[in-house]
Amino acid sequence: MKKKKVLIIAYYWPPAGGPGVQRWLKFVKYLGDFNIEPIVYVPKNPSYPLIDESLVDEIPQGITILKQPIKEPYKLAGKLSKKSSTTISKGIIQETQHQNIVEKLLLFIRGNFFIPDARKNWVKPSVKFLQDYINSNKIDTIITTGPPHSMHLIGLQLQQCLNITWLADFRDPWTTIGYHNKLKLLGFAKAKHRKLEAKVLQAADHIIVTSPTTKHEFENITKQPITVITNGYDLNSIGETTLDVKFTLSHIGSLLSDRNPEVLWKALSDIAHNDKVFQSQFQLNLVGAVSKDILRSLDAYGLSQFVNLVGYVSHEEAIKYQKQSQVLLLIEIDSEATKCIIPGKLFEYMVSNRPILALGPKNADVTQIIKSTNTGTYFEYSDYDMIKAKILEYFAAYTQQNLQGHAVGLQQYSRKSLTEQLAALIENKP
Repeated sequence: MKKKKVLIIAYYWPPAGGPGVQRWLKFVKYLGDFNIEPIVYVPKNPSYPLIDESLVDEIPQGITILKQPIKEPYKLAGKLSKKSSTTISKGIIQETQHQNIVEKLLLFIRGNFFIPDARKNWVKPSVKFLQDYINSNKIDTIITTGPPHSMHLIGLQLQQCLNITWLADFRDPWTTIGYHNKLKLLGFAKAKHRKLEAKVLQAADHIIVTSPTTKHEFENITKQPITVITNGYDLNSIGETTLDVKFTLSHIGSLLSDRNPEVLWKALSDIAHNDKVFQSQFQLNLVGAVSKDILRSLDAYGLSQFVNLVGYVSHEEAIKYQKQSQVLLLIEIDSEATKCIIPGKLFEYMVSNRPILALGPKNADVTQIIKSTNTGTYFEYSDYDMIKAKILEYFAAYTQQNLQGHAVGLQQYSRKSLTEQLAALIENKP
């Protein structure tokens, strides 16, 4: 039986690092198992803020990858301040009082002159190239994935000039994403974002989102069908690992300025400064980019001596840290806008079989996943006493060498199971 061709339009692709690349790298890996041939279209010379060469080895052999040049403002901005432009492109936006003049200027330009994002200039040449390619290769289905949401504008224009089915995948929301408030958007810029968002949502034949909250939000904008396909975990080649000797609490991934759980820092500080045994065993691993605001906060709570600032590591190394850690921290901004965020690392945390201590806003989508899979405990920012009690409970189990996970029902979140759901949408099966 001949495989159905599907064109996937993405910005993040290996050797890009970070969570944005994982979702579609894994879908592409498994689509062939469901009689679908993925063709991937990505930039030829992108400005990726994070690089992970190990992910190149995960690209399936024999798939077609199309590349076209892209012009991005981050290269020009780097001439003004390489450090500031790199930091902003990573999504690490410092609190306003800690921003220098260059950072403020770059944010204003990024927010008001590059709508929907800094990759907008790739739309027109991509449409021109792909229009011919789609016709020549008899492709009838395309998928765009964002952010960056410029990818969806490519899909919108292709749909307008070709007889194709278009699936728009939103890894994050658009106008309600938390960092929009920090881009110093003027009124016209906010209005243009909302207009573009509505156009895409109302034109795409099918919309894919990663959380129930985002689905509900989009249902207020469009009548088009919307399906939730979360991120997930994949089987990895890393063998058995040895648990850390110390009582390690590890956060894997970026810690942005707003993602600063002072209630957790206070609980850890109070325990450490009143329990000499805990003080001698405790270590806080921060694996990934960390904002200066977080480090200042940790110092203010007297926790700097316990911090192991690892920095960014490859995906393979990140998995090792997950498996070796005593407890895994999942931290989200305490905001209505972040209720919908289900980070990809959650699923890798779950399959690492280490207990998760999660902290975020009330009624977050993450809560039900953690509860139903029995993989940890979720707290709100007001739960100081419960957070402190849970840490002490974990520490007691650790001292008795009995701290472990008891996960159930994880198979539904495997990358292959999730790809099966995607394949059904591509084949237009209910």
